[in-house]
Amino acid sequence: MTTVNNLSSLLHSLEENTEGDTVTVRAMLNAVGRRSYGPILLLLGFLALSPLAIVPGATWLVGIITLLIAGQILIGRPYPWVPSRFLNIEFPREALLQGIKMTDPYVCQVDRFLKPRLAFLTAPLFAPFVALICIAAAILTIPLGLVPFGPFLPGLTVFLFGLALTARDGFVLILAALGLAGACWLLFRLWSRISGTFA
Repeated sequence: MTTVNNLSSLLHSLEENTEGDTVTVRAMLNAVGRRSYGPILLLLGFLALSPLAIVPGATWLVGIITLLIAGQILIGRPYPWVPSRFLNIEFPREALLQGIKMTDPYVCQVDRFLKPRLAFLTAPLFAPFVALICIAAAILTIPLGLVPFGPFLPGLTVFLFGLALTARDGFVLILAALGLAGACWLLFRLWSRISGTFA
């Protein structure tokens, strides 16, 4: 199995370790490694930003799994666990491959940007902070999932957190927090517009 330590290795592992017309959540988690939180969050963020997100219900499913994973980080569980009913859910593999193809031109630039810095922010001491922000992003996904492209910022937040933890890059962790702030702003604007409509 490929060791996932950057975006390139994650995409390569997803492509090489899945097959057939459909791909299960189990297969994707196995491809990136189910015993590490960083690669799993990176995978969930990637799925939220990929064409798989247009599959009905996929955005909310990714949000629920993100909530589950982040909750386990918060309580200090050493290894992530996902219920079997989620592991057996299938998606079109073609949508996954399309996402990998769309991302391919930017992978090298992203990986070149990543490096160990401000690594103390990715230490276990700050794990509850990371977990709480990922929980917030997952919760925001639910209402924003009703808006076209609404889940993009929460998905980007989780994606960046996954990158940060995988590469031990604290600077990317800060960018992820800014992504959450953007998602909160978007939800506030949406709520203000809805409230103004019914006022």
